[in-house]
Amino acid sequence: MFSGIVAAIGQIRAVEPLGQGVRLRVDTGGWDLSDVIPGDSIACNGVCLTVVELGPQRLDFDVSAETLSVTVGLAEAGAINLEKALRLQDRLGGHLVTGHVDGVAEVQRFVQIDESHELVIRAPRELAGYIARKGSVTIDGVSLTVNKVEGQDFWINLIPHTVAVTTLKRLHAGARVNLEVDLIARYMERMLSWNGGQPA
Repeated sequence: MFSGIVAAIGQIRAVEPLGQGVRLRVDTGGWDLSDVIPGDSIACNGVCLTVVELGPQRLDFDVSAETLSVTVGLAEAGAINLEKALRLQDRLGGHLVTGHVDGVAEVQRFVQIDESHELVIRAPRELAGYIARKGSVTIDGVSLTVNKVEGQDFWINLIPHTVAVTTLKRLHAGARVNLEVDLIARYMERMLSWNGGQPA
């Protein structure tokens, strides 16, 4: 589990082909890795990945072809948002995030308005019903609050701090992003549609 509060921006420095997938080598800069060991989970642009090897200021991850097929931002060099998995005593500053991306969404608008930025995103049709005004979503690993919803489109206000400490500053109309909907919405949909094993 994660909180969607990005701790560092890493850089994918190498993408090495494996049998069916790739190995990522991520430069973590000055991020403290003293409590990280192989086998730990790290959210990379919102995708929960397992550390397979590490060194000074470096983390390696194996990414399956399946994960690559349903996410963006992990197949080539570039900046990614990083977060360590939560511990039970940690503050939950964002919301409960699994790191299991639900789908890829598309940015419709990203503009600065006064000191903040307005971000408008179009969700895949099958995920739009899980997004609600004042609800939570995760975009590229960042926990965000939805301000408005119209059909498949939803609006988010980004404060200067969020823009400064995440990769969201690089967004533009047409950019594709990893979307995870609120876990509670997923469970509510399942409970409401369940009818003792029979179709609702």
